[in-house]
Amino acid sequence: MLELTMASVSGTDAGATAGMQMADAPSEPGAVLRVGRDRGVCRLATPDDWLFVSRVHLEFLCGPEETWQVTWLRGSHDEPSSEVRFALMGGAQQALPYGGTAKLPVGGSGELVIVDRTGPRMVNVGFYHEV
Repeated sequence: MLELTMASVSGTDAGATAGMQMADAPSEPGAVLRVGRDRGVCRLATPDDWLFVSRVHLEFLCGPEETWQVTWLRGSHDEPSSEVRFALMGGAQQALPYGGTAKLPVGGSGELVIVDRTGPRMVNVGFYHEV
């Protein structure tokens, strides 16, 4: 099972966990969890006016061997208005390229951070792959 938690942080709210959302999906081939502004498609949705987050920004997909990967989906613009940083528990953050994919460790945990390039807003998405 993959468990996700998401917290949206703006300006002086740094560290606040109000509005935290959670979602999970079984580790079955083809299972999908999405993060973005489109509540009809995404299990974890940011505020509608946070345009630095795409309608469907991140997609977590379970592969044929019950392993998970995350992809920063390319949106309608050539250049994104955000950055995505990826870190495994206890590791340093690294950039996830626009349109890039990273494999999640089996039984591991970590975090993805979507950062607004134009203001002090961010979305923290924690993940835990339970085996």
